[in-house]
Amino acid sequence: MNKLYKALIFDREVSLSVLETTDLVNDAIKIHNLDESSAKTLGGMLTCAAYMAGCLKSERGAISLTVKAGGDSATVSVSGNIQGHIRGYIDGSCNGRLNGGSLTVIKDDGFFRPFVGTCELVGEDLSENLMQYFDKSEQIPTAISFGVKCKDGKCVAAGGVVMQLLPGTKQENMDRAEEAMQNFVNAADVVEKYGADGIVNEILKDELAGERLYQTFPEYKCNCSRKKIESVIFSLGKEEAFNIIRDEGQVKVHCHYCNTDHEFSRDDVEKLFK
Repeated sequence: MNKLYKALIFDREVSLSVLETTDLVNDAIKIHNLDESSAKTLGGMLTCAAYMAGCLKSERGAISLTVKAGGDSATVSVSGNIQGHIRGYIDGSCNGRLNGGSLTVIKDDGFFRPFVGTCELVGEDLSENLMQYFDKSEQIPTAISFGVKCKDGKCVAAGGVVMQLLPGTKQENMDRAEEAMQNFVNAADVVEKYGADGIVNEILKDELAGERLYQTFPEYKCNCSRKKIESVIFSLGKEEAFNIIRDEGQVKVHCHYCNTDHEFSRDDVEKLFK
């Protein structure tokens, strides 16, 4: 089961998040028929989306992250909402690496205009790139260790730990956070051995002693539906819709996130415009 634990630690000056997203990555592997390298890349991004979606405040909150890699121009796109519904896809081949390019984050907390932040990728390590994003775009000192481990076409461990310093954090607690993060240098190995429950109850039990712990359960879930696609076709107008029917024999809309084709025959379109 996918899990996200959140708490404030070290005199409530450091925000802690612990994630286990193994099932989330396995769902993505099944939906998109991913090879191991693509599973690691997309799985890391899905883990990040689960974390950032868990930080949203509004009932209408949503987050999206897009990586446009250099070289072969692969694109990785993931999104999530406050309900913990996470989805994503990878287009093109990046051989499991983030070789140059940029990361763009769109965060809509449902209150004001959505926040958009962009940063250049500094290397192949996802955690390193995400830490740079938070430092440069949101000015929040953040330590991240995410990992994805696959074997025989299946994800055996995915998840990690995030610590963010709140405004006014004392140097003593900065040092304590840095020391605690040393336990998660190889995040996938730690998740495989302990799971999120073990990380919370064993590795971080002293840091969490007496603190309130919040738990949510992110899942891979696409928000597309046939009814939503009908509204898209309706917005084309009757003439354009029937031009597509004439040329293609049907109207077909593909959702990249759930890898589903929504097909509409002439009869379907006629009923829609009635």
